[in-house]
Formats: sequence, structure tokens, C-alpha cells
Amino acid sequence: MINFTAHNDKTRKSMLDDISLSSVEDLFSHIPIKIKSLDLPDGLSEMDVQKKIKTLSKKNNTDYISFMGGGCYNKFIPAAISQVAQRFEFLTAYTPYQPEISQGTLQIMYEYQSMICMLTGMDVANASVYDGGSACAEAISMACRITKKHSAIVSNKVNPEYKEVIKTYGWGANIKINWVDEIPSDTSEYACVLVQNPDYYGELSNLPKTDALLIVCTTPDSLSVIKPPIEADIVVGDVQTLGIPMSMGGPHAGFMACKEKYMRQLPGRLSGKTLDADGNTAYTLTLQTREQHIRREKATSNICSNQALIALCATLYLSLLGEQGFKQAGILSAKNAHVLSEKLNSIGIKTLNNNFFNEFVIQVNNSDEILKKLKNNNILGGIKLDDKKILVCATEMNTEEEIELYISSLK
Repeated sequence: MINFTAHNDKTRKSMLDDISLSSVEDLFSHIPIKIKSLDLPDGLSEMDVQKKIKTLSKKNNTDYISFMGGGCYNKFIPAAISQVAQRFEFLTAYTPYQPEISQGTLQIMYEYQSMICMLTGMDVANASVYDGGSACAEAISMACRITKKHSAIVSNKVNPEYKEVIKTYGWGANIKINWVDEIPSDTSEYACVLVQNPDYYGELSNLPKTDALLIVCTTPDSLSVIKPPIEADIVVGDVQTLGIPMSMGGPHAGFMACKEKYMRQLPGRLSGKTLDADGNTAYTLTLQTREQHIRREKATSNICSNQALIALCATLYLSLLGEQGFKQAGILSAKNAHVLSEKLNSIGIKTLNNNFFNEFVIQVNNSDEILKKLKNNNILGGIKLDDKKILVCATEMNTEEEIELYISSLK
């Protein structure tokens, strides 16, 4: 056992003498510090603080019916997920720096990767990255390393938050990002083409044919009912729809999957399955491409590790629902969205999408007025895109009564 002993007065004096100072305060004398009086109330007892906090918390309205999407969705989350994920073995395992000791964490990473491959139709997946935005940006960087080219085409229909992350990565890595409304026919001079399907506005489209590497950003729950993007070279997205609470926008985790030939350019970590010396199943970090582990010039990313706890939640979600339950949740989401769209059309509010999974854009006379009417009936009616367009989403959590209330609030 190692004991920590703080500096005593004699040691402090000796250290100060060595740098010709008389007190610790003299260390900071050159820093201009302006102390302003803070208008703070008197301290309270613990009991009074609890009462005050409870009173303040009651001002929050948490009972709104949500029809909002745009990258963060109100999905059903089985109670068992938090019970397992909050076990101390998982909750405290930030990242396994001696990974082969952390067999449980490595097995979860392996199972998560396997499930992502099954969903996306890709050969290999990493153990997750920070979120959907960083997954998109990392995929572009990955494509540039593979092709030795430094420009990319990105659809303007990508999530606006993902766009900002892509811009930052592109600026830092000297990658030219070309934003387009339609993918051009000749893409041979570019490293990659990135499209989102369903896109930010909910539209489902055929994937473009391209001479460059094709990156597809998608939502995992949509893959419960639509064909996996097997034409892609890299598939990315956010796992928030896989049992992750909305939590005011985060934290989330991003997934990345690709064809086997590009495996060594995947950023982050990759867990593998093998046998130990006794012939027992064992898990190991097959690939770890951060500069911490290998020579800096060979690193594929400065991502520190992976979103292990959130990847665990996603793995538990898919395990608990199973193939049929996962598909049923997707069908219910799509059904609710299409029913809502049809009912809106019947009262004169037009849906602008031709094909969609569970999000769509409606055209209205006044977005603010529509959203205010809905909010007065305890409904978060969607995301305002502009003065006449609103992005609306439905999931399996929305009931028939909630859909009827949405419609009746606008009559």
C-alpha cells in the first residue's frame, strides 16, 4: 500500500526559497485577479436544499407528447438495460488499458460489432466512436487515407449537426468538402461520396452509383424494415435509437462498419475472438489504431477509445428485443408515421416526402403558429425547418390517441 504525504511547512519553505519567493501566494501575484462580490444567499441545511430543489424541479414539464426526431428519438427502452448497464463491472470500466484482463468488456464489444455487421450488411465494425457526427467525419478521413485523395462530396441533406462536425474535421485535416444537393455523375476525382439514407428530412432514396468510395449514414432502427446498404463501402450512424435515452441530446455513440478490405483503416478499437493456451474462448483487442498504441504517423485517429457503456446498452437492447421484436418496433414506428401523415393530409396539411420511414416534412402556412397550437395541447409537434416547413417524427411510443390529439389540435 502506498501512502500519500502532503508537503509540510519545512518542505514548502525549502521549495519557495529555491525560487526566491516568500509565500505560495507570491506564485500567483503576477496574475491580475479581480474579485467581484457575488450576490449569493445564505447557506442552507441539507434538508432545506432538498426541499428547494424539489420545488424548482416541479417547474419542469416532462409530460409532453413527443413527435420530434432529427437525430434524437423517443424510443421504447426495456428496463433491464439500465439494470445490467449500471452494474459496477460495466459502469466503472471506462476503457480497458490492459484489455485482455477485461474479458467481459471485450466480449460485449465483440457482440456489439457482430450485431452492427448484421444490421448494416458490412464485413467488420469497430467498437464505436463518439456519435453519429464523428462517425461521418471519421469515415471521410478513412476514405481519404484509402484513396490518397483529399476531397469529398457530401450531400446537403445530411443532419445539420453532422455537417458541423464534418466541417471541423475537414478543416483540421485539409480535406476539401464539396456540399451538393444532387450527387454528380462523375466522382472519380474524389475520395468518397457521403449520403444519408433516410436523410435528415426523412426521405428514403436509392443509393447513388459512384466511382468514389460510398459512405452511407443511416439510422439502425430503419434497418429493421429496409434493405441494408450493402452497396456501400462504409456505413455509419448513431446508435441512439438502440435503447439510448434522449437525455437532452446526449451522450450518444456512433457506429462504423466497412468491407473487410478496409478494416485496417477503421479508427478506434476492434475486438476479436480467439482461443487461449488451454483452448478456451478468449477475447482480445485485434486492432487499436490510436497514436497511444502505435507510432503516431501510423495512427488512423486520435479517438481515445470507444463509447463502451453506450455500446453495451445498444447490445442489450438488440439482445432483449431479438430479431422479431426489433422488426416489430420498426414496423410500428413506420405505421404511426404514415397514419399521422395521412391524417394531416386529410385536414389540408401536405406531406412533402415521397418515401419515408418514420420522419417526414409538412408544409404549413405558419410554422410557429402550428407548433404553438400543439404545445398548448402538451405536444412537441416537430422541428421547425423554416417559416413554412416542420420536420415531424413518430415512433412506436406514439399511441393512436396521441395521433388523434395531434390532428384535433390543428383543426
